[in-house]
Amino acid sequence: MGQAATTKADSDVIVVGAGPVGLALTLDLARRGLAVRLLERGRGTFEGSRAKGVQPRTLEVLDDLGLAAAALAAGGAYPPMGLHLGPYTKTWRMHAAAPDSAGTPYGDILLLPQYATAALLHTAVEQLGVRVDFGARAVAITQDDDGCAVRLDDGRRLTARYVVGADGGSSTVRKAAGIAFEGTTDEADRMLLVDAAVDGLSRDHWHIWPRAGGRSVAACPLPGGDRFQVMIKVRPGEAVHARDLTDPALAALFRRRVGRSLTLRDISWSSVFRPNIRLAERYRDRRLLLCGDAAHVHTPAGAQGLNTGVQDAHNLGWKLHQVLAGADDTLLDSYEGERRPVAAQVLGRSTELYEGLRRPRPGKLTRGQDEHQLAISYFGGPLAPTDAPRTATLRPGDRAPDAPLPHPTPTARTLFDLYRGPHFTALAFGARAAAALDRLPWPTAGVPLRRHTVLTRTTAGAPAEAALLTAYGITEDTVLIVRPDGHVGTVAPVDRTGDVRIPAPFGPHDADGYGGQRTIDGSR
Repeated sequence: MGQAATTKADSDVIVVGAGPVGLALTLDLARRGLAVRLLERGRGTFEGSRAKGVQPRTLEVLDDLGLAAAALAAGGAYPPMGLHLGPYTKTWRMHAAAPDSAGTPYGDILLLPQYATAALLHTAVEQLGVRVDFGARAVAITQDDDGCAVRLDDGRRLTARYVVGADGGSSTVRKAAGIAFEGTTDEADRMLLVDAAVDGLSRDHWHIWPRAGGRSVAACPLPGGDRFQVMIKVRPGEAVHARDLTDPALAALFRRRVGRSLTLRDISWSSVFRPNIRLAERYRDRRLLLCGDAAHVHTPAGAQGLNTGVQDAHNLGWKLHQVLAGADDTLLDSYEGERRPVAAQVLGRSTELYEGLRRPRPGKLTRGQDEHQLAISYFGGPLAPTDAPRTATLRPGDRAPDAPLPHPTPTARTLFDLYRGPHFTALAFGARAAAALDRLPWPTAGVPLRRHTVLTRTTAGAPAEAALLTAYGITEDTVLIVRPDGHVGTVAPVDRTGDVRIPAPFGPHDADGYGGQRTIDGSR
């Protein structure tokens, strides 16, 4: 790859691709005060329903970004499934709720069309003063030791210290980085996706019409109106031409497949879907990084693709902030180290679920806790060694669960209220931990730290205290640091002398050289 003749970068980060993943990353970077530019080759935000299931863990990410309430208001409950078998309809719940032990306020998957998710994120990005550069197609991307240059098809040349590709399966950024995209695309397995109204079809459940010879049809009612996402399988070997995607042709095909009593009308979006199963060989080439579908593409089964991509962005945002503030550049390597194994696991699971769609049966279509993504952990990864201290229930790298605060305030009733925002959070459990918390050093640059004494004792005096201590597995005085992406960064027990060993905050060195492990002396 050629070298960019960069001087002073125009931006800290250029994000290529303004889908939900690129918008989520841009929102996280912008709220940190970073100079970010967002490029989108399309003329506007995406208009189709496509990815429509928002999992509980992604709702927690939206909570951190301040958008969970808006998402819940715009979306709806996932409808039950209805399998039409002649004159009978077999109904069942497709998605199980998360157990109470998961510690989340968002126990159920949310039905939210992709266009609505993108609209929420787009509005939030604009409120922070970032305007999406629509119609901006990147045609060449280069980098050197100082930064990157992006040349657009209109002749403009933009520079930044880092470029992140959130530009989908055909990613220009991935190609510029020379990163292989390993996997398969099944051209023989195709489906027509259509957003439309359907006269004569009830909206109280998801409809599935199994048909022999690869002719099945499904229709999911979308929230906020009279529209459905309609899925029509294309028979193996059958050609699909532009004329087949016209409104009259789609309406006629739908009627032939499901019966003349139903009418497809007012089509607002249609697309031909082919299942891709691919994973990028690497997530980074020096100053070029990949996010979302640019790094991994999945089958639609299990509602995992968009969710995994938004969580990629949540992991990457704070690490870019730290590196731009002076942290060691190798921190960005941990992004791949933590997120690529998750994508590989999701690829396997979504492929397994997709196979179940070939012969629709309730047992093959039911989704459980694996799809909620609440159990994702980075334990054993580059920032969470297996020999690090842990509590009775939590290890470094685990997701930090929510729990009610024993002593709520007008601004914070739960732990998630403390975590919300672009900061690290230090929690003190016990009197010695509270004293150590006050002396905890932290770099003045980069991601800030907020400190909270949650309990001044580690024995429960009330049910709320017992619930919190149990959820976090606290049995002794402990300082616990939660990362900005909601995962446990550090578990630091405090001994009887008040000493506590605090590892590096993955951040820049401060004036006193802090950047390695530090022992806080309880005698001072």
